[in-house]
Amino acid sequence: MNRFLKLVRRDLTLALRQGSAVTLSLSFFVMTVVLFPLGVGPELGVLARIGPGVLWVAALLACLLTLDRMFQADFEDGSLDLLLIGPLPVEMLVLAKVLAHWLTSILPLILITPILGLSLNLPLDGILALTLALLLGTPTLSLIGAVGAALTVAMRRGGVLLSLLVLPLYIPVLIFGVAAVEAAISMLPATPHLLLLGGISLGALVVGPLAAAAALRLSLS
Repeated sequence: MNRFLKLVRRDLTLALRQGSAVTLSLSFFVMTVVLFPLGVGPELGVLARIGPGVLWVAALLACLLTLDRMFQADFEDGSLDLLLIGPLPVEMLVLAKVLAHWLTSILPLILITPILGLSLNLPLDGILALTLALLLGTPTLSLIGAVGAALTVAMRRGGVLLSLLVLPLYIPVLIFGVAAVEAAISMLPATPHLLLLGGISLGALVVGPLAAAAALRLSLS
């Protein structure tokens, strides 16, 4: 566990020092959401109706922007090979990378979501459900993305292939995430959708590190 925490701390330090991952995903997320009212018009009813889908799709695409850097930087400087032969199991290595990616690339999006939700005329119940849905659903995005990032780590310009691999697997998270917000806005129970998101994340937590570790061994063998 001590080695695991040190690896997470190392990745967090590198990400914050470079600043590119945090800035890129957050800037894309904000700009995408802000541009939608300019494209569809300032009608508050329309914005409230499309707001949950807009915020979820923007968060999903912002996550995709930084997935290819999860293992790529360590692969390019050779430190990934050292980490793979080190004492830390590969599955724990993947989990540390996923945790660092979620903290640096996705958590800032969740923190700014209430402000952007207000700009799209979402009610407070919808904003609360959206924040909870993102907290429960976005770990799946990083966990599934780790598998795609591991498969394409040795490929040059593998970002397009990575997107094609993981986007179909993101669809259930997108569907239940939007459904939870719409249920809260309609004064219906959002708990079933939130529980499904939590269950998907738990399943991805079990399967994701194992699949990503196998993909890393295959890509670097």
